[in-house]
Formats: sequence, structure tokens, C-alpha cells
Amino acid sequence: MSDEIKKGLKSPLRRKLLMGMAALPAISMLPRPAFADVPPTSAVNTTGLAVTDTEATVGILHSVTGTMAISETGSVEAEKLAIEQINAAGGVLGRKIKFIQEDGASDWPTFAEKAKKLLVNDKCAAVMGCWTSASRKAVLPVFEQYNGMLYYPTFYEGLEQSKNVIYTGQEATQQIIAGLDWVNKTKGAKTFYLLGSDYIWPRTSNKIARKHIEGHLQGAKVVGEEYFPLGSTQFNSVINKIKLTKPDVIYAIIVGGSNVAFYKQLKAAGIDLSKQTLLTISVTEDEIDGIGGENIAGAYACMKYFQSLDNPNNKAFVPAFKKMWGEKTVIGDVTQAAYLGPWLWKLTVEKAQSFDIDKIAAASPGVEFKGAPEGYVRIHENHHLWSKTRVGRAKADGQYELIYETADLVEPDPFPKGYQ
Repeated sequence: MSDEIKKGLKSPLRRKLLMGMAALPAISMLPRPAFADVPPTSAVNTTGLAVTDTEATVGILHSVTGTMAISETGSVEAEKLAIEQINAAGGVLGRKIKFIQEDGASDWPTFAEKAKKLLVNDKCAAVMGCWTSASRKAVLPVFEQYNGMLYYPTFYEGLEQSKNVIYTGQEATQQIIAGLDWVNKTKGAKTFYLLGSDYIWPRTSNKIARKHIEGHLQGAKVVGEEYFPLGSTQFNSVINKIKLTKPDVIYAIIVGGSNVAFYKQLKAAGIDLSKQTLLTISVTEDEIDGIGGENIAGAYACMKYFQSLDNPNNKAFVPAFKKMWGEKTVIGDVTQAAYLGPWLWKLTVEKAQSFDIDKIAAASPGVEFKGAPEGYVRIHENHHLWSKTRVGRAKADGQYELIYETADLVEPDPFPKGYQ
């Protein structure tokens, strides 16, 4: 399936976005290249990518069907908003961004197949995509074989680094380890029950969590660990075990549509999250919309972005997002990280003065986006982002209230010593 951005001032959406640009100070101050400043295609596209004198084509590859659609739809929406704003601000090296969208359909082989199409057939200059680590692992060999560039938005387990990927979400040291340290220090937590969906990210994340709990948190231990197939809706058995073991912390890494059933069943079983500490690193605010705020209220989440963040960039981003996708839309962590992808690509292309993948990879370290809704980000040499770690608490209205954040940006370390 392909999709192209509407062109021309006749589009109501375009008019709204152009008017909204005045409210985006960090973005609107970016230089708009004059026609005479547009470099010739022969100079900026030497490897046959889908870049012309007027357009540059990128891919969007996420699940909009299947169990992961509840999680990935926000990423698609954020990437399209970023592309609209970039085009309204003059494009990339004077070229408007065109996108081709493909559906990974919550199926890892399909992700690999669609990635190959976007790179080989469509010759996309970059791809914004994937959510689960399973989908990323499925497409990574394709991007490395055909030398494409993937902007991957999801917090993940780390233990990976590629020239062909920019990781705009957090890795384990910025999220898993930091969150466990916080709950241990502030709640005095000593016993943990680990839960997860049954694929690479939850299993690897809980492996790291267990090592940290048992090796670094004095007197702490894991009292249970269980996994469930993607799409599972029956959690009463493990909920009964949780009620019997009474852990200080339920550490939940359940993803996709399964979260709806899990949190509803927790509440139905009488587990009050205002009294029982639950820490998740997987439920973003846009997913709470499907779960129901009343079912998850009181739970804690460790992520880098919450819709309620109080900074000028976010105060401009949230209204712009809601204008495009509806006033009731809620924006989650991965959605915000997905929004960073097109902007970081634009800034890197303009730093490199080229769309060529090798030049983009080499130019990425040090690229900073001062207009990021989370506040500020910078690409590290390892292709991950410097960012803050934050903890929020879910409210019945479906948003997380910020209760903790690091004072400084946390350096990404995808290969922490002792956790591999």
C-alpha cells in the first residue's frame, strides 16, 4: 500500500499545519532553502535512491493490523505529522518528502518481506519502522544486506548496534536498570514478580532485570517469572499466583492487545494498583486509551516521554498532533520517539549534504534535535540517543503524571558490562 502526502495549500490539513508552525519556535527557525540553494540530485544521490530534484521518498513500516496495531498506530501518526511539518518548513535539501507505507501486520516474516520491497523495489532513502524487537531483528539483515537506513522508535533491550539503524527509543540502562533502581530506592522494593509477552524483548529485558535485581539490589530477589504468547487474553492463573506470593513489585512487560485483558483482569481480581506497586516499561499512554484509565490507574511506568511534560517543544507538539489526529488522541513514549525519526533524518541529510546511506551513517553521531517534544536529544556514536529517564504514574484520565526525572541526559550504553 502506498500513501502520498497531500500537496498544495488547498488541503485543510496543510493550512492547519502551516498556521501551527508559528507555535513551533524551535522548528520554525530552521532555515528554509531557497530554490537556488537546492543542490543538484547528481551531487546528493549517488547510489540510485528514490530522490529526485523535487522529492525524496521514505518508507513507513509498522503494524496497522494484528495484535500490535494498538501499539504501532501512534508511530505511523507521528511520522506522518513530522513529514508534514518538514515539508511545510521547506523539505530536506529543498525536496519534499514522499512516503510509501507498508503494513507489517504483526508478523515478523511480513516485516522482512516489506522491508526488502521498500529498499529494493521502492529504493527508499530511509525507513521509519518496526515496534517489537522481533520485527526489528527480522528486518535488520535486510537493511544491512541492501544498505538501507532504519529509524527504530521503540525502547528495547539493547545488546545491539548497527551502522544501518538509528535507535530513537531507550535501551536497557536508560529504562530497565534505571527503573528498577528507582522503585528499589523509593519504595524499598525487595521482591519482584516478572511478567512478559513471549518473544525476544520481554525475555531479554527480564533477563537483564533479574541480573540487576539479584546482583545489584541488596537483599532483593525474583519470586516469579512467566510469559504469555502475543495476543493472550487469559491471565487469571498468574494473577492468582501474584495474590499468593504478594510481591513488592509486579514488573510487567506485556505488549499489544494483551494489555487490555491483563489490566482489566487485575482490577477484577481486586488488585488495587494504588496499593500494589506495578512497574511497567511497556504500556505507553496511547495504549492506555484501549486499556481504560480506570483499569491501570496507580501503575508506574519508566520511559523517557509522557504527554504531560511541561516544556515549550511539547506544548507545541501535543496540539499539533491532536489537530492532525483528533482531540481525544493520547500520545505515548514510542509515538514521540517515532516523531523524532524523520526530523533526525532531515538534520543528518543536511549535515552530510547527501542522501547516500554511508554518508548518513557517518554523519549521524552528534546530530541534535533541539525541537524534540521530550526536550532535547542527540545521537551518540553508537547510534542511540542521549535522553532523560523519567517515571510517571497512571491516572484515571489515561495519562501518566510525571513524578521523577533524571537531572541530566543519560548516556546510552547498549552493551552494559555484566548484563550480556
